[in-house]
Amino acid sequence: MQFKDPIFLILLPIIVLAFIYIDRRRDIPGINFSSEIFLTSLKPTLKLRIRRNLKFLRIASMVLIILALARLQAPLEETKRQAEGIDIVLAIDCSTSMLAEDFTIRGVRINRLEAVKDVVEEFIKGRQSDRIGITAFAGRAYTVCPLTLDYSWLLKNLERIKIGAVEDGTAIGSGISTALNRLKDTEAKGKVIVLLTDGRNNAGKISPAIAAEAAKALGVKIYTIGAGTKGYAPYPAKNIFGNFVYRNIQIDIDEETLIDIASKTNAKYYRATDTESLRKIYKEINKLEKVIVQEKGYYNYKELFSLFLSLAIILLFVEIILKNTVLRIIP
Repeated sequence: MQFKDPIFLILLPIIVLAFIYIDRRRDIPGINFSSEIFLTSLKPTLKLRIRRNLKFLRIASMVLIILALARLQAPLEETKRQAEGIDIVLAIDCSTSMLAEDFTIRGVRINRLEAVKDVVEEFIKGRQSDRIGITAFAGRAYTVCPLTLDYSWLLKNLERIKIGAVEDGTAIGSGISTALNRLKDTEAKGKVIVLLTDGRNNAGKISPAIAAEAAKALGVKIYTIGAGTKGYAPYPAKNIFGNFVYRNIQIDIDEETLIDIASKTNAKYYRATDTESLRKIYKEINKLEKVIVQEKGYYNYKELFSLFLSLAIILLFVEIILKNTVLRIIP
């Protein structure tokens, strides 16, 4: 049971004190007698006693009106809600190799990073009660957005990931370590890193193998994704005249390392060669990583103000009817 607007309850003592004050004012006699010897033998009748106590009907009705204003509510039933309590960090490669344009969206050719950002946006919108953070890495790693439930703010930070924001390179070990720093002290039921890269570890002071061992010790799963077509990919460059041209280059993905990272943490490795396969990978991870947490609470309430208001109206009518019929005083 609870009051929706308990502030109205402060009127209760005010009403009681007001009636006490008014009642005392009415007890002042209208005629003064030198002696009450002639009045002591007179006993009040039952009718007179009832009339004197009609004021309590008025007090009771006012109290009921105040309780109606405070809106007492009773829970109908205990409701349960399913929630997914997982902390996820998305670690995204933003090295210059991600400029290769071997992905398409709606028939338009785009680079790997833009394709990843488009698919990751869908992934974020597909979650509901999970805290999600984003880290990025090239020659070194950095936090783009800490773990949050504010998905709109998360998506704004996703747009901030740019190629060239930090020195070039592919520090996979540092990318994992930075993501682990966001997860190590959380109390979530599940902890997951989704790491996407298109190259080989060639920077950073932490090796991917050591970072994977640390993740395993902390109970963090690392899903790894190798992004990029097999073979040559069109890469934007400038010719001697300063114009943009495309050159076919081959970017090797260290699949053995990515498979090892995933297997050590009881997760999976995926290869995304185009936008559709990348989208399917994130959808599969979305389905795999769900921990059901049952939250209990009263969500449905029955309003009881009408009951108090009805009783108050009835008492007022009873008082008015009695005062003007059987308990009526004729001057």
